Amino acid sequence: MCGIFCSLHVGCCGDTDDIHYRDGPNNTIFHELSERLKVANAARGPDAQGTHHVRVQGTCFSEAQVPSPSETYGPTLDLEFFASELRLRGDTPIVQPHQQDGDVFCWNGEVFEGLNVNAYENDGAKLFQSMHSLPAMDDLPFLLGRIEGPYAFVYYRAASRKLYFARDPLGRRSLLIHKPSMLNPYFLLASVSVGDNQGYVMEELSTDGIFCLDVGQLCESKEIMQHFDSSLTCIPRDIDRQILPFAKLSRVNTTLPPDAPPLVPSLDCAMLPRDLAIAVDCLIDHLENSVMLRVQNIPLRTLSEKGRAQVAVLFSGGIDSTVLAFLAHRHVPLDEPIDLLNVAFQNPRKIQVQTDGNIGAIPKREKKRQLKAAEINRTVKESASYMVPDRVTGLQEVEEFRRICPGRTWNFVEVDVPYEESQAARAAVEAIMFPGRTVMDLSLAMALYFASKGVGRVRISAAPDDYQPYTSTARVLLNGLGSDELLGGYGRHRTAYATRGWQGVIDELQLELDRIPTRNLGRDDRVISSHGKETRHPFLSLTVVSFLAGLPVHLKLDPRLELGLGDKTLLRLAARKVGLLEASVRKKKAMQFGSHSARMEAGEAEKRGDLMIRTVSES
Repeated sequence: MCGIFCSLHVGCCGDTDDIHYRDGPNNTIFHELSERLKVANAARGPDAQGTHHVRVQGTCFSEAQVPSPSETYGPTLDLEFFASELRLRGDTPIVQPHQQDGDVFCWNGEVFEGLNVNAYENDGAKLFQSMHSLPAMDDLPFLLGRIEGPYAFVYYRAASRKLYFARDPLGRRSLLIHKPSMLNPYFLLASVSVGDNQGYVMEELSTDGIFCLDVGQLCESKEIMQHFDSSLTCIPRDIDRQILPFAKLSRVNTTLPPDAPPLVPSLDCAMLPRDLAIAVDCLIDHLENSVMLRVQNIPLRTLSEKGRAQVAVLFSGGIDSTVLAFLAHRHVPLDEPIDLLNVAFQNPRKIQVQTDGNIGAIPKREKKRQLKAAEINRTVKESASYMVPDRVTGLQEVEEFRRICPGRTWNFVEVDVPYEESQAARAAVEAIMFPGRTVMDLSLAMALYFASKGVGRVRISAAPDDYQPYTSTARVLLNGLGSDELLGGYGRHRTAYATRGWQGVIDELQLELDRIPTRNLGRDDRVISSHGKETRHPFLSLTVVSFLAGLPVHLKLDPRLELGLGDKTLLRLAARKVGLLEASVRKKKAMQFGSHSARMEAGEAEKRGDLMIRTVSES
């Protein structure tokens, strides 16, 4: 995991060694903003940071003219590359940006398949060598189309004076873009912004292709902003789908199921139909390999970390996070703990409802009695306020783990967030998640922010209050996102079946897949990485996505069956097969509701998740 910041702005005519040479309000705003953006992106990579400058010189004369010694050079474009490093691959410390022969490479990602990277090697350094060695940049889509993993990168090719940048096809790593405007006449790329700011108009970079900015052409033009769009092109990823397995997302299988009863009446079937049994086994194999690639060979920062958790799971006790934690158990050394990060928010609105119920319908005498009892039991209520749905299921599931995974230390980290603490962090979270700006963005970002921080407590005995403070040292966090989209875990999949049958479910699943790159992943990456940690999504390995997309729909879910069986049926059967009996029947609970991070204030019960929050400029 790394933080990337790249800027391009107009310099002056003539040569100078001073990179900060221009005066004026725009230049001051630009440099102050650049410094703030570098600080924000440095937090993502606490192990090392580096900066590199490139100056691209234009000319004031045409090719037919011969310049005289007195003639000056044309406009100069200054490129600044900044990168921070969170070292999670290889034995050797790495300082970015990578540089060779004038080429510059900033890498924020992980290569899990398609590039032969040994345990002692750094994937970013190796990918840079492959990219630098390309005989022509027309071959870049072939190189990227053969690697699987989350990434965002910026690469400057000195020979052609072109800047290439992209995100992986699913958008699992954040990269924001600001294009030059009259008010802010500079170009910015950054993993994370500093929030709402008049110095830019940031948006998520599209995952549609590989972008190329012809800096040389831009440098020769007299009107930079006027020619910016014509200097920016998007290179298609999918030149040849047959030999580029990771160039684009697979399409959902459109085969309609036969007109037949459900394949299984319950999860306890002694004998599964052959096609379903094969699908269950293949899902376990694919998902286990995905988890293995994401938890193995994580380097220790210091020898003192030996015996401490290197892997954590964002853990609700639901089926997605439970399956991932169990599969991680199979591949993390047994003498190394696994942290289960479980977050709960003190939610005044929820507490009031639980304490007072429908206060308007309670007789005055009864209300007075309840308020007096509440005052007496304040301490009890304070503790109970953190027994949110995800805490309850998490505690239940960790007990199942301890029964079926002997020898493993499971650190169930109770991350309790008092109301005052969550409100104090709100401004910082809003800045990190930007350009996400909805009510739902905020409630989900708050949950991820505190969970990934990993500061809480662990129980040390069966006694009621026998806890000790605990801060997770794990810098790799497994996240179950993607399961609902790929396997049909949302209520809208039932609605689609009720209104349009199996065709409606197929169409909805395709829509889910199409929307993944534009929904939550960039925001989640920005939030979690602000703590110098990296989230990894085993369900969103493009290998797993391709396998699940290719399955006939009725092998993945059956909306005719009840909740807890018909949703994500394939995953539930897989969980059952590996011994996770309790987890296999748990019903879905959205993270913001399971942790109580949503709708904290009185009167917010009906606030829609797609409403926009107020930003700094609107306040």
